[in-house]
Amino acid sequence: MYWIGYDIGSSSIKAALIYEHDGGVLAVEQFPKKEMPIVSEQKGWAEQDPELWWQHVCTVTKTLIEHNGISKDDIKGIGISYQMHGLVVVGRNLKPLRPSIIWCDSRAVAIGENLFHSAGTEKCVEHVLNSPGNFTLSKLIWIKENEPEIYNRIYKFMLPGDFIALKLSGECVTTPSGLSEGIMWDFKNNTLATWLLEEAGIDESLVSDIRPSFSEQGFVNKQGASESGLPEGIPIMYRAGDQPNNALSLNVMEPGEIAATGGTSGVVYAISGQKNTNEHTRINSFAHTNHSAEQTRIGKLLCINGTGIQYSWIKNELTSNLSYNQMNQAAESVPIGSDGLQILPFGNGAERMLENCNKGSRIHNLNFNVHKSAHIFRAALEGIAFSFVYGMEILKNDGVDITSIKAGNDNLFRAEVFAKTIATLTQSKINIVETTGAVGAARAAAYAAGKFTDMSEATASDKVELTHEPDASVEPYQEAYNAWKKTLQEYLKN
Repeated sequence: MYWIGYDIGSSSIKAALIYEHDGGVLAVEQFPKKEMPIVSEQKGWAEQDPELWWQHVCTVTKTLIEHNGISKDDIKGIGISYQMHGLVVVGRNLKPLRPSIIWCDSRAVAIGENLFHSAGTEKCVEHVLNSPGNFTLSKLIWIKENEPEIYNRIYKFMLPGDFIALKLSGECVTTPSGLSEGIMWDFKNNTLATWLLEEAGIDESLVSDIRPSFSEQGFVNKQGASESGLPEGIPIMYRAGDQPNNALSLNVMEPGEIAATGGTSGVVYAISGQKNTNEHTRINSFAHTNHSAEQTRIGKLLCINGTGIQYSWIKNELTSNLSYNQMNQAAESVPIGSDGLQILPFGNGAERMLENCNKGSRIHNLNFNVHKSAHIFRAALEGIAFSFVYGMEILKNDGVDITSIKAGNDNLFRAEVFAKTIATLTQSKINIVETTGAVGAARAAAYAAGKFTDMSEATASDKVELTHEPDASVEPYQEAYNAWKKTLQEYLKN
């Protein structure tokens, strides 16, 4: 018997089948092989057709079943992970009224800021833990203000994962975790933030039915089964945004545990047992998948835009076809601190953790008589690592006491210089685990149905592929970091 999990990304749709008895992975498929298009009719806009996501869900499901020679009737349930912060609006016929405004669309920034002040900054921080920002609620207000003819036809609004569940089941359902990422969940009262919707002029009836992240959230209906290739009647048992789900996939569920990602951008997602926040202007706080009124589990999300994109830029523009592994090996030949060379990796847009500073990347202390390409590689890896550590200091100031760090198998965390620098400065070992969001969603669904006692059991078949331990000699790392941080402070002042 199997469980299926989906990861609804903006680039592609991933699906995974896991074995019911031990959570082991049977197979993972992805479609399309090339990135899905993102439509940008104006600067800062980003939209996708929700029906395209559904078409790809159907394709990848049928491919997964056919390639592995299994019977669809052996699939017992569904978990869904999805790109966070997007907005889908449907009419009474349950069809989209317009393209989805997705996570990287920035048109509603000013709207969110205005709502933050009109609703009361202290009340927003105390109750929803964030400014409304450029999140789902603000995007819905944008439709109300700019496309009133569409707004007036809305039956329900939802997040991307809610839409896929709708296509499978015919039901409009969301979760507290999803509402929190849209900045619509009142943590103080453990309910929908009706006061904020009222201030925004949004009709509460447009909110989908609310069910826990781990629960029966609908069953595949006849049409959903016919189009997807799944058996009719199986339950949707779990859904969550991609970052909470990535943490769950790594079994990061308890206070002090951190899930880190070093892709194009870098993400540090830390679990906290506290609702209060001191850093709402530099990080975001959302309900983790296991948050409840009885057990506070807040995911504190810190995003660093300029991380892996800097290292890939150096690879593509400054090397002669070197692989990342060759670059990493060259970096290891250079002393800690890169003989004084420093790189600030903030060249990929406004950095929230730097109070939305957008001054671009910087190279400092370059000496043509001393520094070679290997120095650039090491300074780049150190600069990215230092930015992660700087972000973790912000998280500590927000009440996170780091106990462990886990990461997926990406290029940056495979680099010894990068991972060893973080491990040493935080005095935390870093475990690298091979898993995916789709696998995590499938396991979470099986757990929600009672097939596992907890996520530790569901993920027990995962192996730690690599562990980075802190270096015994901390001083040279700390000296290099302090110097880098001094340069950062000067950069922020000018």
